[in-house]
Amino acid sequence: MENKLMIPCLYLQSGRAVTGFGQRNLFGSGDVEALARAYSDNGADELLVFDFSSGDEEHEKAIARIKEICAAAEIPVMAAGNIKRMEDVKKLIYAGCAKVALNFSKESNVNLLEEMSKRFGKEKMVVCVSSLEEFTGHKELIENYAGGILALDMVQDGISQASSMKVILHTDERDRSALTDLLKNPGVAGLSGAFVSDTDTDILEFKQKCREAGIPVNTFESAVSWSEFKLNSDGLIPVVVQDYKTDEVLMVAYMNEEAFQTTLRTGKMTYWSRSRQEIWVKGLTSGHFQYVKSLTLDCDNDTILAKVAQIGAACHTGNKTCFFKPLMKKEYDDTNPLHVFQDVYDVILDRKAHPKEGSYTNYLFEKGIDKILKKVGEECTEIVIAAKNPDKEEIKYEISDFLYHVMVLMAEKGVTWEDITRELARR
Repeated sequence: MENKLMIPCLYLQSGRAVTGFGQRNLFGSGDVEALARAYSDNGADELLVFDFSSGDEEHEKAIARIKEICAAAEIPVMAAGNIKRMEDVKKLIYAGCAKVALNFSKESNVNLLEEMSKRFGKEKMVVCVSSLEEFTGHKELIENYAGGILALDMVQDGISQASSMKVILHTDERDRSALTDLLKNPGVAGLSGAFVSDTDTDILEFKQKCREAGIPVNTFESAVSWSEFKLNSDGLIPVVVQDYKTDEVLMVAYMNEEAFQTTLRTGKMTYWSRSRQEIWVKGLTSGHFQYVKSLTLDCDNDTILAKVAQIGAACHTGNKTCFFKPLMKKEYDDTNPLHVFQDVYDVILDRKAHPKEGSYTNYLFEKGIDKILKKVGEECTEIVIAAKNPDKEEIKYEISDFLYHVMVLMAEKGVTWEDITRELARR
């Protein structure tokens, strides 16, 4: 049985988060990126974004904000609202949305489904319905070309009787027992709306209650039991903590069984403080939480490697990492591809911000986009020519030239390596 999904809903109006349909009151601080990160870090499986923009200019700004939301969320984002034409769907998918919801109360959206499904894939198309008739009236079309249904009303039973398609329920229901009963329905694939969108809702805690009720959900479960760990003389296991994006080692701490189980239950790194002899939730006083991305046990079962999303600094000194005191270093070339690409890109950005006389990079920026594009095209052609040569040294040289000029283009257009790697990972 597939896991039931928890999908908070973010209502986007004029670049800020508002409290709901037709509302202009800010939701919390209104910061959509902070809200997206908070949902992701606290157990949400996906994020639904409703765009309340009106007019083409505001709509374009909303899509730009949705791109920023996708980057911040680190969970799949589904976009809905104000979709009128094929171009809107394309821009939302290019912005990073995993899915786009077409409102089937609009005939124009009905007409978009088949073509958009064929172009971008059925799995990216969701149909949004607010009545059973909107589904039954287009049942064959939806079953053939949509990957799911977003229901804005309690129509799940009617859909279940007519089709095997699963429904994401967007509901104002807040009662936990009622929501648990809804999730027990085989036709319900997940939950959105008031309860899971409330920032006071502990989504991971609710998931635990769902699991206890026999409802399959995504929770942190250890593949190896605590009893199989090899502990030190104090009954503890050391934990090496890394930034999940950069692999930078942040700190080393220790866990007892309670700390380990609390980490799994809450999704926040929790340790045993040897100096204070108490459980310690990292960030509880400083706000510098560590949200779990993965836990891995070493070959001897005596050390855990934790990859985390670090908020703020890991070290009590205010440093990003506890490992900041150099002892010795042998000079070497860092050939980690992402490090090299990022270092070169950072130099290019610095040249753009602080022009240097005689710099070829600044020459390209001064000449503008047409010159940059001309060089990218020329270097691409040089790769084609070099590839006909049996000597691979030439093609290495030409590819390096090409990548440099592409990075100048990226800097000119405001595209980062993180944008590129995220897009590649999404594919």
